[in-house]
Amino acid sequence: MNLAPYLEHTNLSPTLTIRDIDQLVVDAHQHSLFGVCVPPFWVKRAKREIGNASIALVTVAGFPLGYNMTETKLDEISRAIDNGADEVDVVLNVTSFKTGIPWTKIEVAKCSKAVHDRGKLIKLIIETAYLTDDEIVDACKLCADAGVDFVKTSTGFAPSGAKVEHIKLIRSSVPNGVGIKASGGIKTREQAVAMIEAGADRIGTSSAIKIMNPN
Repeated sequence: MNLAPYLEHTNLSPTLTIRDIDQLVVDAHQHSLFGVCVPPFWVKRAKREIGNASIALVTVAGFPLGYNMTETKLDEISRAIDNGADEVDVVLNVTSFKTGIPWTKIEVAKCSKAVHDRGKLIKLIIETAYLTDDEIVDACKLCADAGVDFVKTSTGFAPSGAKVEHIKLIRSSVPNGVGIKASGGIKTREQAVAMIEAGADRIGTSSAIKIMNPN
């Protein structure tokens, strides 16, 4: 299996530097990876380095805890797209979701509209480590109803990341038109293949080069 079209080469470390951002793009070029995922601060730089290459530029909003004000997330989305982002991975407000208030879905719908109005894609990070199976199902349905393009498992900052059983659960809980991004703790080719076979359409990983060159 050629994994390159699935891989989002990711570096969201708080200690990364401009050299790390440039290396992400170089690696993506060399290995024909789907895209790179960078912090909002570095979107403009990454866009410049990507140039006209067919590398998707992904960034995050409401990251990593998700309980920002809705207006803050919308501003982050707008600025990210202004700076060149093709896709925005937005963190679900888990505290609002677990409280059960209607605003959770309203916020996701507002974020989806903000992204789609600019002709871009939105992934919603539901942070599966903090959810029960029933909550994962409910979150997936909420996201699909609110118009997201992808449901994403994890930020990589929670106690655990993507799990095969959660990918299968998400796949059974969203329409075929909604993609799945497995992210968090995926470090080997075997793990990546298992996620794809379970239903993932994208793999977010800081180990993309190791996955492409396992030997």
